[in-house]
Amino acid sequence: MAMKIKNIELAAERICQAVLRGEQIIIFADSDLDGVASATLMKETIDNLVSVLPEKNKKEYPDVLAFFPDRHNEGYGLNDKALIFIKTKKILNFKPALLITLDCGITNYAEIESAKQSGFDVIIIDHHIPIGGQLPKADIIVDPKQPEDNFPFKEYCNTGLTFKLSQEILGDKMSSLLKESFLQLTALATISDMMIEEDENKDFILQGLANIEKSQRPALRALVEILGPQNFNSTRDLVSKMNGILNSSLMDDHVMLVYKYLIESNFEKAKIMANQFIEEHETRQREIISLTENIKYQLGDSPLDLIIFIGSPQYNIEYLGSVASRLANYYNKPVFLYEQHDEYSRGTVRVPKGCDAVKAMESCSYLLQTFGGHPAAAGFTVANENLEKFKEELIKYFSKISWQ
Repeated sequence: MAMKIKNIELAAERICQAVLRGEQIIIFADSDLDGVASATLMKETIDNLVSVLPEKNKKEYPDVLAFFPDRHNEGYGLNDKALIFIKTKKILNFKPALLITLDCGITNYAEIESAKQSGFDVIIIDHHIPIGGQLPKADIIVDPKQPEDNFPFKEYCNTGLTFKLSQEILGDKMSSLLKESFLQLTALATISDMMIEEDENKDFILQGLANIEKSQRPALRALVEILGPQNFNSTRDLVSKMNGILNSSLMDDHVMLVYKYLIESNFEKAKIMANQFIEEHETRQREIISLTENIKYQLGDSPLDLIIFIGSPQYNIEYLGSVASRLANYYNKPVFLYEQHDEYSRGTVRVPKGCDAVKAMESCSYLLQTFGGHPAAAGFTVANENLEKFKEELIKYFSKISWQ
């Protein structure tokens, strides 16, 4: 028997059980493209299960709800404000409720415990590194980076993990068209999240991009038609543009508008939405370029500090990831940018190859309220009173490693 990711069969069984019992299922996913694509796959997988239920059960089955963190006001992942909101959506109090976190959850210890106390069963599907190997007390955790998971390949984006879970759930019921559509989103997310293009990730990308210009998903077909493949040197260039557009921050009442777009079944509606996202993307790009150039002007060509550590109340957290990536590439230094609030600051991290942002912050975790992410890209929340000490400890950490 082929080796499987730890707990993936248990997660599939529990989700199938929830559908058969008519339980309320709530998805909570991170608000970047990887999280939104994961939520899309999970929602459509569950909808496929519901579609084969007897007609009576189908009518009684509650809608699968999907929500996302407001990064500007709440930061990344599951948080207290979002959890309070989710609890108001738990309407079927006479039945169990299932909360599925996607692309987040593995470091949300207190929030997962609170969800459990509120009557949710919790499944975590996450690809991030558990801090210090410590796991939250969820019912089921699917994360190849958790301790004692011996699955050989661990570098999936979260959509890749969700795709594998969808295959486990649907089995032979996954049609070839659905599989193709799921693989297209998995390829986009794998590229967007900058995962290594090896092993199964390489297969996801090759299969997902093979027919993407003729995608049957209205959202992707609309984008391809508007952008025009003939205007790009390669499919990868087209996909890069698509990913930039789909990494939109627009949301309404804890629902990402890109999620509504990706699950839209009407092509004409999808085209209208696509044009709105393209316009927002162009505005966002202008803001990112302006902020990048402003910071470069402040720093000059050769900043003396070992790291770039800058924040302001005027910074917009939604732009800082892209700005930090550009600065890290330009200066070949670890970059920590943050949006400063009255009592705390929330930031994003990008580091050059050979550095590990998570390990850097783990070395001074006692100063931080929250942190997490990938070696190359991560985020943090820190009390303003600890900002200078945080910077000092980071400089100490990076002075001990070699990457330049």
